[in-house]
Amino acid sequence: MVKAAEYARRRRQLMRMADEDAILILPAAPERIRSHDTHYPYRQDSDFWYLSGFPEPEAVLVLVPGRTHGESLLFCRERDPEREAWDGPRAGPEGAVERYGVDDAYPITDLDDILPGLLEGRTRVYYHFGRDTEFDLKLIGWVNRVRAQARQGAQPPHEFLELGHLLHELRLFKSPAELKLMRKAAAIAAEAQLAAMRATRPGIREWEVEAVLQYTWRRHGAVAAYEPIVGAGANACVLHYRANDGLLHDGDLLLCDAGAEYGNYASDITRTWPINGRFGREQRALYELVLAAQAAAMQQARPGRPWIAGHEAAVEVLTEGLLSLGLLKGSLKKALASGAYKRFYMHKTGHWIGLDVHDVGEYRLAGDYRMLEPGMVFTIEPGLYIAPGTKGVPAKWQGIGIRIEDDVAITRDGHEVLTDGVPRDPDAVEAVLADR
Repeated sequence: MVKAAEYARRRRQLMRMADEDAILILPAAPERIRSHDTHYPYRQDSDFWYLSGFPEPEAVLVLVPGRTHGESLLFCRERDPEREAWDGPRAGPEGAVERYGVDDAYPITDLDDILPGLLEGRTRVYYHFGRDTEFDLKLIGWVNRVRAQARQGAQPPHEFLELGHLLHELRLFKSPAELKLMRKAAAIAAEAQLAAMRATRPGIREWEVEAVLQYTWRRHGAVAAYEPIVGAGANACVLHYRANDGLLHDGDLLLCDAGAEYGNYASDITRTWPINGRFGREQRALYELVLAAQAAAMQQARPGRPWIAGHEAAVEVLTEGLLSLGLLKGSLKKALASGAYKRFYMHKTGHWIGLDVHDVGEYRLAGDYRMLEPGMVFTIEPGLYIAPGTKGVPAKWQGIGIRIEDDVAITRDGHEVLTDGVPRDPDAVEAVLADR
């Protein structure tokens, strides 16, 4: 769990980066209607959560560097016994100060009266324009109210800046408390993957495997970090397969891309295994190639190496292997230069992960891929996808989709694989499947 003191440190650090003439404004995530009068499960905006840990909708966090009467202000819903009887308890302004450590809190209904006064005298506004159109219009209205008072000496802001430029660089580097939560999310996801392996058998539906994942996550107080992909046979060749309704056939592989979210922090694991418990000859050849590519990328996961180095290492191993298997033609140099491998491997080898499964943070700085540093966490996920009907490819290779994905945290002297709880070695995978 992240303590209130850490959220306060994050707010102070962000305000130092913004300077004393700025104001930073961040609304909570709105509730989303699913159908008529039912809502999707509420999940707080990741940036809002990172700075406050406050879980409720209808809230706005305002940071005012250097303000004498308190720099961190939270506008939120008041306590309301009648509504709380329907929807659950609220913190209220008093609870927001007491439990979440903000300097002051006000009813959300007072926002329209108070915010223009907070904007007055501030030269720059940091805000996520374009995320919430309704709130964008409100903010423009508050600024215009200050501008209307310019003849009376009011000083409206004249510069509007993207909040993410400051905040997302902070979020890229995980604290010890964040890493602890991410290890927990990874351990839950690993247990779910193992349960899914043991539940796999010919003749069942993909959704039956998904049900095992969901059950395991919820048993541990976690939820899905993203819509899980459970793709059998040719379905594994669809990168963002979502239906999860196909039949599991003897002799096919099952690709399971499924991560848990715990304490709002994501994990992201993909494993691929044989439905009948034994890899076929071509399946094992491609699987071992993907595993070798992942190992090559992992060797680049250390401080001082460029972010892109892992992808380049994986691509070289995959391309060389595809040439050896006869799935590509020509020389390694030409195949790399032409991008011929993209016919079977069309995505990057990883992404940042944290509060969002595809987490925030720049991959390039000043045009160049950035260097890896301790505290960064990302996935390493090479794959191969040979869809049915792929021209010029023998039928024995077609319909095979394989991805192996793990979450890796950069440490001072190397890396830590957070998702090591699920085997990758093909013999170890078969051993798990034999124990069903």
